Amino acid sequence: MTGSAEDAERTPGRLAALLIDASAEAISATGGHAAGVYLRSGTPGLLRLAVLEGLPGPLFRPWWRLHVDRPFPVADAYRLGVEVVLPNATETMRRYPQFAAGLPFQFGSLHVPVAGGSTVYGVLTVLRPSAPDATELLPVRERMAQVAQELGSALRTLEAQDASAVSWDGGPLSVRPPAGRPPTGRVGRFAWDPVTGVVTMDERLNVALDTASGKADGAAEAFAEAVAPGDAERVLAALREAAGGRPPALPLYVRAPDGALRLVEVWGPHDDSAPFGAATVRGLVLDPGPGAVADAAADLLPDGVFCLDRVGAVVYANPHAARLLRRPRTELLGRTLWEGVPWLNQPAVEDHLRGALLSPDPVHFHVRRPSAHGRESGAVARDREPAPSLEDDLLAMSVYPGRDLLTCTLRPGHRMAAGPAGLPDTPGSPETAGAPSLSPLYRPIVLAIALTEAVTARQVSAVVMRELLPAFGGRRLAIYLLQERHLYLAWETGFPKGFLAPFEGVGLDERLPGVETLTSGRPLFFDSMQQLADAYPGIALDATEGARAFLPLIASGRAVGSCILGFDRPRSFSTEERTVLTAMAGLIAHAMQKAKLYESEAALARGLQQALLPRRLSQHPLVETAGRYLPGTQGMEVGGDWYDVVAAGDGLALVIGDVQGHGVQAAATMGQLRSAVRAFALGDRPPDEVMSGTNRLLIDLDAGLFASCCYIRLDPATGVAQAAVAGHLPPLLRRPDGRTHVVDLPGGVVLGVDPQAQYPVAELRMEPGAVLALYTDGLVERPGADIDDGISALRVALAKAGAPAGRRGGRSLAGVADRLTVTARHTADRPDDIALLLATRRATPPPRK
Repeated sequence: MTGSAEDAERTPGRLAALLIDASAEAISATGGHAAGVYLRSGTPGLLRLAVLEGLPGPLFRPWWRLHVDRPFPVADAYRLGVEVVLPNATETMRRYPQFAAGLPFQFGSLHVPVAGGSTVYGVLTVLRPSAPDATELLPVRERMAQVAQELGSALRTLEAQDASAVSWDGGPLSVRPPAGRPPTGRVGRFAWDPVTGVVTMDERLNVALDTASGKADGAAEAFAEAVAPGDAERVLAALREAAGGRPPALPLYVRAPDGALRLVEVWGPHDDSAPFGAATVRGLVLDPGPGAVADAAADLLPDGVFCLDRVGAVVYANPHAARLLRRPRTELLGRTLWEGVPWLNQPAVEDHLRGALLSPDPVHFHVRRPSAHGRESGAVARDREPAPSLEDDLLAMSVYPGRDLLTCTLRPGHRMAAGPAGLPDTPGSPETAGAPSLSPLYRPIVLAIALTEAVTARQVSAVVMRELLPAFGGRRLAIYLLQERHLYLAWETGFPKGFLAPFEGVGLDERLPGVETLTSGRPLFFDSMQQLADAYPGIALDATEGARAFLPLIASGRAVGSCILGFDRPRSFSTEERTVLTAMAGLIAHAMQKAKLYESEAALARGLQQALLPRRLSQHPLVETAGRYLPGTQGMEVGGDWYDVVAAGDGLALVIGDVQGHGVQAAATMGQLRSAVRAFALGDRPPDEVMSGTNRLLIDLDAGLFASCCYIRLDPATGVAQAAVAGHLPPLLRRPDGRTHVVDLPGGVVLGVDPQAQYPVAELRMEPGAVLALYTDGLVERPGADIDDGISALRVALAKAGAPAGRRGGRSLAGVADRLTVTARHTADRPDDIALLLATRRATPPPRK
């Protein structure tokens, strides 16, 4: 279904409106601080934050983009299609340490997938006050699920009109949350038709603007001038943005003709039966009302006081706050704090503001303002005390959370008598003087946690790219590893194609920054490419003019390699950034060293496993067999699954087994069990004796592992098979007519647990043309799904795979095995290894070639 051109133009506005409404409903339903919606983007595997309601977008920039494979609650909710409930900070740290390290505050969260039919579009997320446990949130979870379901249905309808409509590739829309109480001032509403340019106002707004109802000329320019004579262009810009389908990023605070603060809100066209028509931009204008009395009282306080709304805009500042911040009040009101006071845009302040926005407790900290000389306007300079000292540049700041506002207080750092409880009175003490934010520490902590899950050099490099580059705004990354006194490229991203080729395999005697940072053990920082060229004349440079950082990778005194970070623009590196980057280089080096040891052990384990798996299967003229083995892709990629076909007297033994765990020990134990089963089979021992003997062997080995196994002895001449099972999954049998069913066999406990365990023998019959399938759990088990569903899916796949060769239209048994494992072969993330053994009985031997 394809919509009209007009529908296509208005789709972004509909999408934004749906997301904003869902976020608002989530906040109201859960009593949350904030909510937002992550949507899939045009980049495969990448989610983007589309709407953030109740929090300032710039403060949460590190969470704007999220890969679906990261160990974050939003990623799990999207990838697995399940809701993730984190009632408090303790549970968050237990389940998602990376997420908790980045936002270490006392709050809970809920994350619900947004799906329409079988399509998952994104995740609805809400941040709320902590709860003792998940049971307290049952009513909240039900309502959240309903909101997500309604949003998913609406997005599915929108996608039917425009297939590319439901995705997001820009930054998030920052939206004010629903007010905790009705506004006390006067509210008037308006509507603007972008086609005719006419603005229509209700009676209350006519009164507030002192215009006669119906007498206004209706032009948007006149309306904007009446609302805010000094900010008319900002009002017009907000109207145009809304008409284009994108609401203004923040609520708009402007000055009325008498200097009072006004709030203007606009939202885009809606397809409904609104009085002003379906194609209009609508909005409201709020005048302050009785709150102005409180503002007047706060103006007289000796401390600086200012208020922020939930998206970071300054809605009030008393004169003393303006003096301490060294900004005129007119440049503060209506702007975000980081716009009005640019020098507060620093990690320490951002971290404390995030804490106040997400936690119920106030935060107290110190911040040093820059030197005042020549930086402020004359009006502010005249009000400030002359000749500020270094001590005067230290401000004590407190932030008190509220439902709709944050109230902030300021006082000079040397005046502590009236300070809040918990802050010492001694100026310059370690607790007060320039008390640093913990946020710089979160970067190494988050990187360290992420690196614990990376086991190969490639995985380590991917973590560095994902965690380190965005934290510092980097665009390029190269990691070189040392091998026999030469550096070889292990990972790179962002550099021009072929640019790094000349540096491959350079020796440690070369005069290059990537070499010298390793041989000297000192990081090298260059603010620009020109600075790099001056230090290393003749070095090849790429096209950018950005900064570069060269970091030595040294672990426990051993040289591992070097790491290069590239930036698109020139920049300086603060002492704090240099310290953090150097610490991160140490973490990367240790992870790389661990990865090299791991890969050596993995190569040994893979070689051991390949030696233990059968190179060829025993054959019989009346039986065709086919086996497949796929290692897991998580961890060492080596496990304990095996299959075998062994001559047993005048018959064949079909065997499949699965040793618990992964790694060298599991592979070695698998080899011992396979040898034992082969020995018993070659002696043509009954299936129950084979299982009992193998069980006792595993217990005597004292490996601390257990194993499952299925052993079937087939008589090719009659088709009679005798089976014994030790805790293994049931076989599947496909009859010649295509009917396929699960073979229900009695079984005993897994091997290696009970030395007295008994393994009953059951009998089944295979007709000529029938296919018997033995398999391990890696083929049928999926996270979050019932294993019975996986077995049913495999049964259906076996039925559809077709008859084996020899029947009309059939395919080879090897082809059937390939079809049954094709999905697993193309799955990059296999948590377990997979073994599959197929056998079919022929009516007559194949002709001799």
